[in-house]
Amino acid sequence: MSISIPRYLIVMLAAVFSAYHLLLAAVSIDVPVRNGPYIAAMVLYAIATIASLWPTKSTRMPIWMASFNVAVSLAVALLVTSQLPAGPGNSYAAWHTAAIGTLMVITSTRRRQSLAWIGVGALAVQTVAWQGFGALLEVGTLGSIIWVAISHALAYSLASAGRDARHYALAEREAAEWRAAQEAHVFERQFRLGQTSRMAVPMLREIVASGGDLTDAQREECLLLEGAIRDEIRGRKLLNDRVRHEVMASRRRGTTVTLLDEGGIDDLSEGELDRVLNHLAKAIGGSKADRIIARTVPHGSETAVTVVGLSSGSDGTSSALGQESDDEDDDEIDLWLEIPRVVERGAHAL
Repeated sequence: MSISIPRYLIVMLAAVFSAYHLLLAAVSIDVPVRNGPYIAAMVLYAIATIASLWPTKSTRMPIWMASFNVAVSLAVALLVTSQLPAGPGNSYAAWHTAAIGTLMVITSTRRRQSLAWIGVGALAVQTVAWQGFGALLEVGTLGSIIWVAISHALAYSLASAGRDARHYALAEREAAEWRAAQEAHVFERQFRLGQTSRMAVPMLREIVASGGDLTDAQREECLLLEGAIRDEIRGRKLLNDRVRHEVMASRRRGTTVTLLDEGGIDDLSEGELDRVLNHLAKAIGGSKADRIIARTVPHGSETAVTVVGLSSGSDGTSSALGQESDDEDDDEIDLWLEIPRVVERGAHAL
């Protein structure tokens, strides 16, 4: 982000001032000793001004053009003053001082301040050599120096304001991202709390009503409920109503089911996510394995979810809790499934 004056406005103002200087030169053309060098100075100044104001992609003036402007300034000053040995008198024949100042302001505005200062510095030296120190004020050389100083100060101020604006914009963007992340965390927490409440409140009421004296069936149901709550925390996007139903049915049969969402399916569209989850639910419901582990695959893979079914000797308690057995050496793989992130057009989606 940058702060700047509209370019077309600068070009128009510079063109008007440059044309005005040439007009003054034309009005005073009968003052110089010879018209040839005087007219040559006018032509050189016009060429340098047109080249400097010509629209380009970059606002920064090329170094060769800025150097050319400095050379033109020296040449114009020498050509004009060589034909005014006694000074301009009461005429506008010393138009070159203001014209060179305008050309150097253009150079400074196009971010070549050092060369602009060289140009007006050379003009000041040449003016003193021509008519003495008093001429600095009389023919307007001091005014040209002041205008270059003003343009330099304005360019610096605009650049500083642009940097500040970029810093503020970056800070605002970071604040917006932080706020969005916080809102997402709050929403996720509220959603999970609401989901847990809907699942746990009925059983909690039964516990309160019975004074904590639960039957074996109720204790078993509490274990199943704990596994379902754990799924909501660890499974996240691996869950929909069909997956929840098949997971609970498998646990009631004594199967240990572990769902792990590690963020690999966050970018799936709603339709693709439903296809993946329905495929997962069908795999869980159709498996006879003792343990089932479903895990998302990180981004960059063609597979969205891997499902592994293992045969092990886990007891009913660990199955209900969704805990994995410590003895994995003798496990046999009964199910290995890779659910793709996308399916080819025309393929059957479950």
